[in-house]
Amino acid sequence: MIETFANISKEGSITIIHLDHPPANTLSSASIKKLRLIFQELAEDIETSAIIITGTGRFFVAGADIKEFVSAFGQQDKALQMAKAGQALCDEVEAMKKPVIAAINGPALGGGLELALGCHFRIASNQAILGLPELKLGLLPTFGGTQRLSRITNQATALQLILTSKQLSAEEALQLGIIQQVTKPDELLSTAKAVAQSFVEGKSMTSISRTIECVIQSTKDSLQNGLELERTRFAELFFTNDAKEGVQAFIEKRQPHFKHF
Repeated sequence: MIETFANISKEGSITIIHLDHPPANTLSSASIKKLRLIFQELAEDIETSAIIITGTGRFFVAGADIKEFVSAFGQQDKALQMAKAGQALCDEVEAMKKPVIAAINGPALGGGLELALGCHFRIASNQAILGLPELKLGLLPTFGGTQRLSRITNQATALQLILTSKQLSAEEALQLGIIQQVTKPDELLSTAKAVAQSFVEGKSMTSISRTIECVIQSTKDSLQNGLELERTRFAELFFTNDAKEGVQAFIEKRQPHFKHF
């Protein structure tokens, strides 16, 4: 049987990735490779302005494929390769210059939560649970969980959640700022689509892409370097047709017609 790992659908300029790796959408080495290719292709797809990633079935992603870990015992290179592949996927998601929204339909545990943390915005069903249970396996989060969770919340909260292996309800995750919105299960995808649309409708991708880059970089660099990047990207926009159109439309009191260059 050929495994697809994910199904792709489009609604206008919004591309939806439906994770489909039964029974729990675990992240195997093969599925990670497939997802990386999907995101690399979408990064170059001029018809895609925003991306939603969600799970098929009961799970968002139950975590990494634990069965693959067995072959890595006593082999440091293999363990490092696994960690690098998972980190590379989450890094590529975060580095997308198009809004990426996680629509968390069910359990997002371990690598599943780490994948969601790499997204720019997270919406969860009120039936979802989130957590990083790796310490119960004698391991630790290694797809970026120790780094992104502490940046999204704070050091003490990240340590508490990781060391206790606590599973959070969607409402608890909302209170901690791990997710930004909670919906009923049957409203999850429509809500994610509406959010994605609000991010890109009436705006130019030339400014959206630079904005995402500046905000993401702000967590990784000094304030002064971040300000330098911000003013550089701002100045670049003065060489784009969309900036000319946007300013002229404002002066003329009409809606701009952006062409995204």
